[in-house]
Amino acid sequence: MIYQATTHDITVQIETRFEVEASKPSQDKYLHSYFVTIINDSSDTVQLLRRKWFIQNTRNQTKVIEGDGVIGEQPILNPGEKHQYKSWSPIATPIGKMYGQYKMMNVSSREMFWVDIPKFDLIAPFKLN
Repeated sequence: MIYQATTHDITVQIETRFEVEASKPSQDKYLHSYFVTIINDSSDTVQLLRRKWFIQNTRNQTKVIEGDGVIGEQPILNPGEKHQYKSWSPIATPIGKMYGQYKMMNVSSREMFWVDIPKFDLIAPFKLN
């Protein structure tokens, strides 16, 4: 399943995968990878400056992750370009959710704006039965 959100003509798509080999349910460690595609459908060149993620589990625990760029980069996207990367997140329960925002900058005007990262599910496959 692809989760998708578009804000200010910037589209963020997310695909997830449960990493069974890296997960340790007996230790409350459920690892999920996610593949992100950011598409610049605007007529301006933009740069991704910061990220803010919210990671929730079914114990009502929310972890907030903030930082510069994504995976050590602050990519610049010209109109029509896309940036892709893969990352991962461990959670302490077999079901959870993630969502967030990217802080972007219009390279020409230097205007800052936020782009939504769609809320997506993190579900260990054995919970789907």
